[in-house]
Amino acid sequence: MVESLLEVHWPKPKCELRVRFGPSRLSQNFISAISEPSEKSVEIMRKFSEQYARRSGTYFCVDKGVTSVVIKGLAEHKDSYGAPLCPCRHYDDKAAEVGQGFWNCPCVPMRERKECHCMLFLTPENDFAGKDQTITSDEIKETTANM
Repeated sequence: MVESLLEVHWPKPKCELRVRFGPSRLSQNFISAISEPSEKSVEIMRKFSEQYARRSGTYFCVDKGVTSVVIKGLAEHKDSYGAPLCPCRHYDDKAAEVGQGFWNCPCVPMRERKECHCMLFLTPENDFAGKDQTITSDEIKETTANM
């Protein structure tokens, strides 16, 4: 299957279109749009992440790009579903998962055992844990600018 990526730009990137063309009738052609989360939701999730890291004694990944992508994913789900559903998992029905609450951030494994699948909240002994419990809006913008 051949995949081409088309980006639609306004004053800043707002939407990414993925177009896939299949070699036969069995492979359906489709276009899926991936929207950027609102700046307000990104800021809400940034502040939440900092506060939760401090409260739980966890740290952000040494690679701030990981932290940024997860925060933006949480913000996108907050915009789309009204809750910060973990962006690092596959769901057959995201709306149903939001309703169940198990994977809403902080998820149950994080709250119970300090196990964050997304690597957003890392315990100090984790090899990938950085020293920061903060991230700026500018860092999020800079590390995700070309995505």
